[in-house]
Amino acid sequence: MSQLHQIALTFLKSIGHGLGKVLVSHLGSAEAVFNTSPAKMLNMPGIGEKTVRELNFDEALKRAAEQLKFIEKNNIEVLFYTDAKYPKRLKNCVDAPILLYSKGNADLNARKIISIVGTRNATDYGRQLCADLVAELQQYDVLVASGLAHGIDVIAHKECIKNNVATVGVFGHGLDRIYPVANRSTADKMLENGGWLTEYPSGTVPGRENFPERNRIVAGMSDATIVIEASIKGGALITAEIANSYNRDVFAFPGRLGDTYSEGCNFLIRNNKAALLTCVADLAYILGWEKPDDAKPVEQFMLPIDLTGDERTIYNIIQQHNAPLAIDDLTLKTNMPMSQLAMNLLNMEMQGFIRSLPGKMYRVT
Repeated sequence: MSQLHQIALTFLKSIGHGLGKVLVSHLGSAEAVFNTSPAKMLNMPGIGEKTVRELNFDEALKRAAEQLKFIEKNNIEVLFYTDAKYPKRLKNCVDAPILLYSKGNADLNARKIISIVGTRNATDYGRQLCADLVAELQQYDVLVASGLAHGIDVIAHKECIKNNVATVGVFGHGLDRIYPVANRSTADKMLENGGWLTEYPSGTVPGRENFPERNRIVAGMSDATIVIEASIKGGALITAEIANSYNRDVFAFPGRLGDTYSEGCNFLIRNNKAALLTCVADLAYILGWEKPDDAKPVEQFMLPIDLTGDERTIYNIIQQHNAPLAIDDLTLKTNMPMSQLAMNLLNMEMQGFIRSLPGKMYRVT
C-alpha cells in the first residue's frame, strides 16, 4: 500500500478516523480513496455532498510528501491501522487512530502491556509507589506506556529506564519536539528500550485539546491502566474513564483521606471504577500473569495446621474450587451466618492463608 496516500488520508478535510476506515474498507486501500470519483464516493455510507466538496486531495498529498521527508530523515515508522505492527489492542477500540507515528524499538503488541498514569504534582508517597511498582514489574517482562508529562508519567518512564523495563511515551504532539522540554533526556533514553508514539504529524504543537485524545491511546493500547495519585480532576481520571469504556482493567493505589492527590484514586475505588491495588502480585493474579519461574513441578498439597475447624472447612472449599470464590457462595457452601463467615475470613486473611480480591472474592494464597 502507498504510504504517501495513507498519510495523506489523515489530512483530508471532513474525513476523520472512523470515516477514513470506512473508505479504506470499501475501496481496498488509501490510494484507491484518492482515485475514486466524487459520484462513486457519494454512494458510500457516511459520505455526503458537503464532505465531497471539501475533499482537498492535492493539498493532502502535498502535506503527506512533506511528512515522508521528515519520517525518512528521522527514522520514524508509520503504522497504518491495517499493518501487523499497529497495536492490536488499540485497533479494537472504535475511536482508534487510523495512523500512528512511532520511533524506537518497542513491541506495541507485547504479551503484557500496562499504562501508568497520575498527577503532575506527585508527592513522596506517589514517587515511592511508582518506584516500587516498576521494580516489581521487571520480573514480568512488561511494556509500560505513559504520557511523558511531569509527575507520575515521567517518574514511571525514569523507573522503567532504571530497571530495564521497556517503556513507551505517547505524545499529544508531533515527533519533531519533546514536551515538556525538561523531559528531553528521559525521552532520548527511552529510545534504547521502548520509544515514542503519536497520532499527530510533525509540526503539531502540544495544544490542550490534544492530551485527552492522547489518553485514549494510552488506555487503548494497554491490558490495564494503573492510577498512582490523582486529584479529582485531571488527565489521569480521564484515562481511567476511557479504559473503563474499553472494558479494560483499571487499578488504583489508595491514599489517605483528605490528601488532594489521592482524592481521584479513592473516588475510582469507591465508585467501583478501579480495583484497589496494594502490590504487583494483586495485578498479576487478576490479569493471569505468570513469572518465568512459576512453571515448576506440582508440590504435594499440605493443609495449614493453624486453622480452627470452621476455618479449615472454609479453606477446603476455596482450595477445591480452583478459582476465586464469592462470599455469597461461601455462605451457602459453609452454611455459616454471614457475620461468622466474615470474621473467619478476616482471621484467615490476616494469617496469610487466603487473599481477598475485588468484588468480595477469595482465593487461597
